[in-house]
Amino acid sequence: MMTDEITIFDTTLRDGEQSPGCAMTPPEKLKIALLLDKLGVDVIEAGFPVASDGDFESVYEIAKNVKNAAVCAFARAVDGDIEAAGRAIEPAQNGRINTFIATSPLHMRDKLKMSPEKVLEKIDKSVTYALEFTDNVGWVAEDATRSKDKFLCNAVETAINAGATTITIPDTVGYSVLGEYGSKIAMLFNRVSNIDKAVVSTHCHNDLGFATANSFEGIDNGARQVDCTINGIGERAGMPPLEQIVMPIHTRPDKFPYSTNVDTTKIIKTSRTLSEILNFNMPPHQPFTGENAFLTTSGIHQDGMKKKSATYQIIDHKSVGLGTPELIMTKHSGSHALGEKLKELGFGLGDNMFREAFLRFKTLADKLLTNQQRIVSDDDLIALVENLPQDKVFRDFRSVSSKVCAGSIETQDVKRGLDVEGKRGDQFFFRS
Repeated sequence: MMTDEITIFDTTLRDGEQSPGCAMTPPEKLKIALLLDKLGVDVIEAGFPVASDGDFESVYEIAKNVKNAAVCAFARAVDGDIEAAGRAIEPAQNGRINTFIATSPLHMRDKLKMSPEKVLEKIDKSVTYALEFTDNVGWVAEDATRSKDKFLCNAVETAINAGATTITIPDTVGYSVLGEYGSKIAMLFNRVSNIDKAVVSTHCHNDLGFATANSFEGIDNGARQVDCTINGIGERAGMPPLEQIVMPIHTRPDKFPYSTNVDTTKIIKTSRTLSEILNFNMPPHQPFTGENAFLTTSGIHQDGMKKKSATYQIIDHKSVGLGTPELIMTKHSGSHALGEKLKELGFGLGDNMFREAFLRFKTLADKLLTNQQRIVSDDDLIALVENLPQDKVFRDFRSVSSKVCAGSIETQDVKRGLDVEGKRGDQFFFRS
């Protein structure tokens, strides 16, 4: 029976680490793995143990320390790879081996130099051998989207008959455009007789910009696992960012009636920790995790969000673990935003003086822009206000006392005691 729960298979530490500049030390990989475990991903693909002693050590330590997620090791359809993977996941409470081989004519002919029959034989033997180390074995059809449908069906059926419980259908080179990937998944469900005995997983690359969309097409056509990475790192143009799979499901259940086990409030911490380790800054407009994802400088938008955040923000920033977004001031900001910002800085201005401050703010913003300063800083605003006529500017003021004298004998006056920046002062509002 088809479930609506989507298994999140995080491959940050394997496919993601294969990105240029994204290699990590064993302690760094363990740090990210522990964050992924707290995040609630279902499977952590910890690495490719046969690749190096360091990668074997990383997978082994992750397998030993992760408490909730399954820990997966990657292996070619080669006995030595599978043996290394099996030893690396030995300490895991739930260890998985993903073994792979290519199924497209191009790869079989020019890379593997194998006949289709030989590839089917390798699939059967590799899955069978992996089962000697764990009963949680996945099979991956490299370059599946450029494979012939009939052969891909035979390969998937062979893997499942051999005991694979997860079947991954990669768009290895990001070749599929809209409609194609979903059709490939639907075809497998229609034509593979034993497909109900395994979970089908997407694994989409972003070379043409469709990785996330193709992943959702896969889900809509029956896939119930998604391979993804933190911040979308991965070979060449990367993979679907985990946050761009989880948050649409979280935000639009009307369109995506699925669920995941991810604690979305831990997304920002995990994303930023990875960025710090790799010294790899996110594009500022990256959905959910970019610096600008919850910011605006339009006066109309800032005013609308102050009145009701839902006017221009469809996602609660707290849902991804972000604190209250800063109010950013630029030449586009309006008077309501400036008033709010000055209150944050501790200034209270009368109507006339505020109008003067707003005019000066607009002039200042344009002037700063000519010097390539695109944001009006807090220091700029403080200097602007402090250069206004001081007898009409109050900062951090509060009323602490009041006195009213009235009658026909003594002087009539109204006197109020003010605390201005921690200093006591008196002001007469009326005297006769």
